Amino acid sequence: MALEPLVLPASDWAAFVAERADTALSTARDVVAQLKDGSAHTPLETLELWNIGDTAVMNAASMTELFSEVHPDAVVREIAEDRMQNAASFVTERDQDRELYAVLADVDASALDADSARLLDRTLRDFRRGGVDQDDDTRARLSEIAARITVIEQEFSRHVRDDVRSIRIAPERLDGLPDDFRASHPAGDDGLVEITTDYPDFRPFRAYAHDRAAREEISRAYNSRGWPANDALLHELLDLRAEQAGLLGYSSWPDYDAEVKMIGTGGAIAEFIDRIAELSADRAQADADALLARAQQDDPSFTEITSADSDYYGELIRREQYDVDAQAVREYFDFSRVREGLLSVTGRLFGLEYLAVDASTWADDVTTYDVLQGGERIGRIHLDLHPREGKYKHAAQFDLVRGVRGTQLPEGVLVCNFPRGLMEHEQVTTLFHEFGHLLHHVLGGDQKWVRFSGVATEWDFVEAPSQMLEEWAWDADILRTFAVDAAGEPIPADLVARMHEAADSDRGRWARTQIFYSAVSYWLHQERPDDHDAAIAELSRQYSVIAPLDDTHFQSGFGHLTGYSSAYYTYMWSLVIAKDMFSAFDPADLFAADVAGRYRDEVLARGGSADAADLVAAFLGREYSFDAFGEWLAGS
Repeated sequence: MALEPLVLPASDWAAFVAERADTALSTARDVVAQLKDGSAHTPLETLELWNIGDTAVMNAASMTELFSEVHPDAVVREIAEDRMQNAASFVTERDQDRELYAVLADVDASALDADSARLLDRTLRDFRRGGVDQDDDTRARLSEIAARITVIEQEFSRHVRDDVRSIRIAPERLDGLPDDFRASHPAGDDGLVEITTDYPDFRPFRAYAHDRAAREEISRAYNSRGWPANDALLHELLDLRAEQAGLLGYSSWPDYDAEVKMIGTGGAIAEFIDRIAELSADRAQADADALLARAQQDDPSFTEITSADSDYYGELIRREQYDVDAQAVREYFDFSRVREGLLSVTGRLFGLEYLAVDASTWADDVTTYDVLQGGERIGRIHLDLHPREGKYKHAAQFDLVRGVRGTQLPEGVLVCNFPRGLMEHEQVTTLFHEFGHLLHHVLGGDQKWVRFSGVATEWDFVEAPSQMLEEWAWDADILRTFAVDAAGEPIPADLVARMHEAADSDRGRWARTQIFYSAVSYWLHQERPDDHDAAIAELSRQYSVIAPLDDTHFQSGFGHLTGYSSAYYTYMWSLVIAKDMFSAFDPADLFAADVAGRYRDEVLARGGSADAADLVAAFLGREYSFDAFGEWLAGS
């Protein structure tokens, strides 16, 4: 019998979220009771029962995390947050249950196949990392810490999501902005125009507005979101994570966090950050010097480039030196055409079909598609791509349902904040990137064990498939299939070539910015400084080539400090692997069925059923290396 997707309600979302979460956790509790009731089970039967409970927990956790971030009704978001706390508390309690642990520890791994034995090994590791072998007082304190961390992370994210700041400026200060931006931002009754820190306002304003003071004003507002509440929360969060790691016998939170990642140790994170910083140093400084030189043409008194200047002068350099006008490029990227082009490209690449579905969703502008392979539905995706009040402010893929073979179809949600009209090419690559996570979730969703379903690899590999998919948004022949202007003329191939050159010109600065974020993520957790602002300023001087704005509070709006904690380095680590995997493709034929099919089957479709290094080796026929990344960073 074919599996059916989750049916979402047309109304009464509060009851739906509460009931689905409560029912799932009730199922999970029943499974724990069955595992501990003394009944005889074979090793495989024990794991299959465990999988039923684990699936239920993930159903509750995935749904509540999603709707706490995207549902337009604040009441529903609050209910989702509450049930998300319940799910997290249950996992903490389960992972400290010594009687339950004894049941799993008694399973004879030699009687299991390799996939099942791997599940058992990872599950027992989770128990240990949850503190099952600690004394009663320690386990009680670990439970308190876990519960409080969940609440802090929710509050931190809520402050970033809800703290939409704005500036009000005279219409003439919009000089440099595209006509459609100006038309969509009329003056209010006071004669002033409001510019917010939401992406569709903030990003183009900082890139195109000629008025430097206005750019600095909106940049200050953006880099102070969540302040001061989130700085106090961050201090508490860092202290609690350090205490948790210490109680479990680790020297620091980064060591605890890195244990389950490819990189292995916290110290290796610091070494990786400095390695990439050194590799990119010369190019980054040259990029920064070029920005400063261009700024000094406008104003000789310029002595440094700040975050309020970098996008603007980078755009001027691309326009003047490479004949790439991003505002003109936008004319080729109408949102609706880009969305259809994305589906066409990925469908052809991976042998998929997307069938539009008229289904209930949580917002009117969410679009839903069934994903078909060989005519058979293998999952469902929901695209929530435009901003609205109370919605998550960045771009990410969220699980709605994790796929389990024979039990439930994978469903994923793409959450972004794109304009409804013309898009920047950078936004197009972001859409391809995030859609890569969605594909990984669906294609990797045919797993027996929910633990390995979808994007379930080590965290420092998670970004690699998505980073690689960005390459298809840079190919001229591919872009010309959907990137057309109002007259129907496709984007010129020579323009795409110049876009490549222009992007290459700023690669060093981009790399150092990513490493700065990585350093913030790592060193705040490693050192736990008393003054976050001072620490951020020092890390900026050490790793970034762009000067920070004084009296701002970057860390308060850096949402990755919750989910990624000390491991933002994973973006660059994944990029090393992504560049190496892409080297297997022929740039002259990015749709070659043999390599695309092998990549789909050896990397995406296997989900987390093997270590990431083994997945990559199976695809490449060798271990991954830094070579392709080094060549890319050098400009080859």
